[in-house]
Amino acid sequence: MEIEVATEKKAGCFQALAALRHRNFRLFWCGQLISLMGTWMQNMAQGWLVLQLTNSPFLLGLVSAIQFTPLLVLALVAGVVADRVPKRRLLIITQSSLMLLAFILGILTLTGVVRYWQVLILAGLLGIVNTFDMPARQSFVVEMVGKKDLMNAIALNSSIFNAARIIGPALAGLVIGRLGMAASFLLNAASFVAVIGGLLLIRVPEESWPQQAETRILEKISEGLNYIRQTPVILQAITLMASLSILTMNFNVLIPVLARNTLRQQAEGYGLLMSASGIGAFGGAVMLAFLSKVGPRRQLLLGGAAGLCFFQLLLAATRSYLLALLLLAFTGWSMITFTASVNTTLQLNVPDNLRGRVMSVYSLVFGGVTPIGSLFSGSIAHLWGAPAALATGAMMGMSSLIIIMLWLPYQKYGRLQ
Repeated sequence: MEIEVATEKKAGCFQALAALRHRNFRLFWCGQLISLMGTWMQNMAQGWLVLQLTNSPFLLGLVSAIQFTPLLVLALVAGVVADRVPKRRLLIITQSSLMLLAFILGILTLTGVVRYWQVLILAGLLGIVNTFDMPARQSFVVEMVGKKDLMNAIALNSSIFNAARIIGPALAGLVIGRLGMAASFLLNAASFVAVIGGLLLIRVPEESWPQQAETRILEKISEGLNYIRQTPVILQAITLMASLSILTMNFNVLIPVLARNTLRQQAEGYGLLMSASGIGAFGGAVMLAFLSKVGPRRQLLLGGAAGLCFFQLLLAATRSYLLALLLLAFTGWSMITFTASVNTTLQLNVPDNLRGRVMSVYSLVFGGVTPIGSLFSGSIAHLWGAPAALATGAMMGMSSLIIIMLWLPYQKYGRLQ
């Protein structure tokens, strides 16, 4: 009996790491682990820098809106590009560009000449690069691991994203307090060396750009949108993602305001709040890695969405720093359960030749609608404070979820069970 239990535990641990048996994915995963810590350091430092320069929640929301506007405008074109060009080559270009932008912001901050308008411009350029990076990175995973280990790979990617989300902001808070904000930006620039090196070592078959591809951009976009519209499981997952992205996923805008104005914290306290959300999300990602063999489940998707709204509503009501840490952890757990379930559902229900276009729409509703959500949350926080913005988004998000839940039972779910 003990031998059987030990065998089952070993099998469960192996299943949780199944995607790492693929060499290409190991290289990609390890590079991302280092780079993402730098990315979270920059996200945290940029928000604190804008507040220091402007003392305005609205202008902080405007930076986020500018950063994600290119995704709103160019995501569908980026999806066509991701389906047309070798994804590894495209990712090397985008990651190198992100490294350069982080370096520029670091130098501007280090020399003391940084101004709000410069942060806006760099945020816009960052958004353009990320628009082409996201669908390529999302759809590149299946090329490295295949469909059998796809959900596990998505869960493992989520785990390092959120491990970085734990370490990055906390580290940024310490770095800002002792070395200044410029160090956070420069460390982020250095972290891209790991992911670029990994991409250079990856070996996958690459196809060249087809002839006359540029004349078919609109036709290709239309083909992808028609597939989404005609596939209920994909349409409904994307619809729910869009509504919650606008209403409840605006942490980068609201947490710095909540930390400083409501909970009376400085940079280190703010960093720990961001890390708490990452701890919860990391726990959710680990759970999904163990459950990956059963595939995406409707209960996980809807439960994650409901938890995201519920815990955010409780967060709006608290004035305790310790309780806020706990609630942000539960919010992070719910969010990663929801978003990873949506991601896997889409990728398992789309043909390979449409993967980049469908994942570009995922990127659009995950991040491209952020300008709308950022301005929505930033405006409410500017007028009535971060708790009011959190509560309004949570209540509206729960309402949209209820409407979609009433719609879902009448639809065929394909592989989502």
